[in-house]
Amino acid sequence: MRKAKTIIHVNQHNIKANAKGENRPVLTCKSYKGNKYSNDIIIFDQDGREAARIIYSPETPLSCGAKVWIETFNDVQIKDPIDVKEATKTICKI
Repeated sequence: MRKAKTIIHVNQHNIKANAKGENRPVLTCKSYKGNKYSNDIIIFDQDGREAARIIYSPETPLSCGAKVWIETFNDVQIKDPIDVKEATKTICKI
């Protein structure tokens, strides 16, 4: 049986508002049942184990400064990886 799709959206407008003193949730979990909002979303595998977690933590960002990130202990496949030099060329063309 096929499960319904769930889309997790990062709301950049709420991130910007929070930088100005607001306290809005920045992650939206969208499904056919409606929308739910949070700053911490756990994604489970088919066996009910935690597969990944999406975190918004403006008070304790990563050392690179990121305030939203995804953590997982599972294997990750990178589709069409681009090295740093190629990424810089692509970004500068935009």
